[in-house]
Amino acid sequence: MALQTLFGSGGGGESLLDRLKAGVQKTRAGLVEKIEDALQGRKEIDADLLDELEYALITADVGVRTATEILETIRQRVDRKLVGDAQEVKILIRQHLLEVLQAADRPPAQVAEVPEVVLVVGVNGSGKTTTIGKLASRYRADGRGVLLCAADTFRAAAIEQLEIWGQRTGVDVIRQRPGADPSAVLFDALQAAKARGVDYVIVDTAGRLHTKSNLMAELEKMSRIAERVVPGAPHEVLLVLDATTGQNGLEQARRFTETSGVTGIVLTKLDGTAKGGIVVAIARELNLPIRYVGVGEKADDLLPFDAEKFIESLFA
Repeated sequence: MALQTLFGSGGGGESLLDRLKAGVQKTRAGLVEKIEDALQGRKEIDADLLDELEYALITADVGVRTATEILETIRQRVDRKLVGDAQEVKILIRQHLLEVLQAADRPPAQVAEVPEVVLVVGVNGSGKTTTIGKLASRYRADGRGVLLCAADTFRAAAIEQLEIWGQRTGVDVIRQRPGADPSAVLFDALQAAKARGVDYVIVDTAGRLHTKSNLMAELEKMSRIAERVVPGAPHEVLLVLDATTGQNGLEQARRFTETSGVTGIVLTKLDGTAKGGIVVAIARELNLPIRYVGVGEKADDLLPFDAEKFIESLFA
C-alpha cells in the first residue's frame, strides 16, 4: 500500500492531520480542553489539580490504568522538582499517551504470496460491513485486485449489504445462500482468489456477540480453513469496534482477542464521540495496534492510523 499517498492527502486535498483534527473534535473538547481548563492560571501542581486531570482522562475513556500511570509520573516529577510549571504537565500527558500508542504499534505481517486474507470480525452495529467496503475501496484505489467473501450467512441483509459495496467498488463478491456454512463460503472465495491471482480477500463474518461461544468456535474453524487453503492465512484479523461504546468496546475486544487471534483494531465512528481516548485504552490494555479509524460515512473516511498524527490532532 502506498503509505505516502495515504498519509499525504485525503478528500479535497486535505492532509491526514487535517482530517483527523476534524474527526476528533469531540474527543479534543472532552479531553484536551478539560486538561487546559484545569491548568489555566495554575502556578502550582496540587492535589486538586491532579484530581481534575484524573477526571478529564477517565471521562475521555483513556482508561483507569493509563490515567493512574500518568498521574503517578506527574507526582514523582513534582516531588523531585523536575516539573514546576503547570503547563509542563500538558506536555507530560501528551508524551505518555503517545508512548502508549507507539508501544502497541507493529506492522502487518508480510505476505509471501497472494492472496492476503483479511478476516473482519465484530459485533452487529459496529460498522463491520461498511468498513469492509471502505477497505475494498482503499485497496482498489491503490491498484490492487480485491475479492469480498460474504461469510456472514446468518443475515440475508448482510450479504445484500456486502453486494452493494461490491457494486460501488467494482469488486466481486463470493456468496452462497443465507444459512450456508461460513467456512464453505470462505473456502470457495479463497479458491477463486488463487485462481484469479487476486491480491486481497476481505472476509465478512457474522456480527456475533462476544458471549456466544458457538459463534466464536466458528471463527476458529474459519481460521483453520483459511490456513489450509492459503498458508499463513488469515494474515490479518481486524476487529471493528464502535468508538461510541467506550469501555464496553474494550471488553468486546478482550473476548475476541482470546478466541480469534485479533491482529489489529479498526475504530469506527470516532467523529461521533467524546470518548476517543478508548484508542489509548485499547493499546494499553490489549497491546494491539490501531490499524484504521473511521471519521465519517464516505468511502474515503477510513483513515490509516498514525499514533503521532493522532496525538498531534488532539493537542495541536
